Amino acid sequence: MTYRRFSWARIYAVMVKEVIQMRRDRLTFAMIIGVPILQLVLFGYAINTDPRQLPTAIVAADNGPIARSVVSAMQTSDYFSIIDRSLDEAAAERMLELGEVSYVVTIPSDFGRGVVRGDRPQILVQADASDPSATSGGLNALSELIRRAVERETGGALQLPSGNGSFELVLHRLYNPEGIAAYNIVPGLLGTILTMTTILMTGLALTREVERGTMENLMAMPARPYEIMIGKIVPYIGFGFLQVAVILVAAAILFAVPMEGPLTVLLSVTVLFLAANVTLGYTFSTVARNQMQAMQMTFFFFLPSILLSGFMFPFRGMPGWAQTIGEIIPLTHFLRAVRSVMLKGGGVAEVLPHTWPLLAFWAAVAAIALLRYRRTLD
Repeated sequence: MTYRRFSWARIYAVMVKEVIQMRRDRLTFAMIIGVPILQLVLFGYAINTDPRQLPTAIVAADNGPIARSVVSAMQTSDYFSIIDRSLDEAAAERMLELGEVSYVVTIPSDFGRGVVRGDRPQILVQADASDPSATSGGLNALSELIRRAVERETGGALQLPSGNGSFELVLHRLYNPEGIAAYNIVPGLLGTILTMTTILMTGLALTREVERGTMENLMAMPARPYEIMIGKIVPYIGFGFLQVAVILVAAAILFAVPMEGPLTVLLSVTVLFLAANVTLGYTFSTVARNQMQAMQMTFFFFLPSILLSGFMFPFRGMPGWAQTIGEIIPLTHFLRAVRSVMLKGGGVAEVLPHTWPLLAFWAAVAAIALLRYRRTLD
């Protein structure tokens, strides 16, 4: 029997077969539709490179009309959201260290009197510059805001000195005073690299065993589901630590990123983060039918992780619903912990608030994995 060299009918038959195969692979079809929608929503609505309404603490020793006008001008601005006006300096600086506020503005007790007398009193502004892009917009706008507030309060009633202005704004960019981008990006890369590699490696490992048939031997062993899960994820936690060592050495040698806090605290929270990631990869492997699906599920989780965690874009610049989703993602809390230790010198007390979300996520994905585990192959 002879065949024609070219046949549209044969091409059409192969195309029909491929469409049917794609339709049967529901996960792949969902990814084809879901990934573009996810990207459009995240980039169109959630991403904002000029964050507004950043939390601000006010330490106001002066309660006069000029000081109140300054605070009111900041409150009505889009850049600042004043959350407390009754703090002392120590409490405000503590909130800044913990990441609860982005700015601390200190108005001295004789600010209004100094403005009237022409003494050019100082206003101290301390900003969390661990992410320079998050606070730069507010710092650039602050001087003009205060100047207008002072002029509005005193205009027509006082003859203010000209030339150098009626006040002096002192800016302290803490934790990254030079605004070096590597100090913010490299610690973030520690989390993003671990997220991608550990989830992918763990997910592919188990689905590979199912495809090759070696999973049958494992299921025949007298081992409980949680014992198999622990035995599977612990080696990948060890591999993750090899990556941690490489990244930390490169961060110190190539980029001179400081390590202000204790290394033991950083490694402790890293263990928890790795456990959450590899357990998620194990959970993906109980859902995926092949390695391709495991890779697709990993990518589908990784995309919102890097966009909504605060790694690429300022976290507080996102709308409320995006921040709520970001709080669920382990990378969000790991980045805060890593930057706290490396840039702010944070210890156990500073990192502890970020460990509970990691524990909760780990427990949730582990429970799902155990519920989906099959003692026999379908």
